[in-house]
Amino acid sequence: MKPYYQDDSCTIYNCDCREILPTLGTFDLVLTDPPYGIGMDGGNVSYKGANNFAKLDWDAVTPDSETLEACIAAGEMAAIWGGNYFQLPPSKSWLVWDKGEGFYGRTYAEVELAWTNYGVNAKIKKRDPLARGDYHGKLHPTMKPLPLFIWCIELCPGNPQTILDPFAGSCTTGRAAKDLGRKSVMVEKEERYCEIGAKRLAQEVFDFGP
Repeated sequence: MKPYYQDDSCTIYNCDCREILPTLGTFDLVLTDPPYGIGMDGGNVSYKGANNFAKLDWDAVTPDSETLEACIAAGEMAAIWGGNYFQLPPSKSWLVWDKGEGFYGRTYAEVELAWTNYGVNAKIKKRDPLARGDYHGKLHPTMKPLPLFIWCIELCPGNPQTILDPFAGSCTTGRAAKDLGRKSVMVEKEERYCEIGAKRLAQEVFDFGP
């Protein structure tokens, strides 16, 4: 399959991950945030700013167990955000994103959970100021902050160098991987988010060191 976008660090495919997973091989880490099946696709009118996103019906249902199993099998390690919405094996290695209390009347969960098979004790990213009131500047309705995904990669045992995201959205996983000097493959079925991801990944890595 021809990539939608490709550079020295990242490849983006515009397709359903079920079509391409069997051809991609194995990665050091699968880091992804699949649909939770709760209507956060721009059609959930209770979501603040929902009208900013076209209703694309990608969050009507969760991925089936077979798809999730294939995603996990594609990595030596895996971190699946929204793991509490899916039927996944028992794990002691949950990651917790503390979003803070319900600022500005937010009624959504004050934490989000990622299932992992990292084999380490559960970890928590302390209250993130970006999450207050659902942070602004989102490029995707369920977009996670870049520092959160950098944290996920850095926590992963074995210093993963190749990373796959089968539900890439606006490609935050790819951006995090690129910033850390890792290689990544992103798979996203909605073309509008592939375009956003390609623009993000086309930006060079800036050196903020001394």
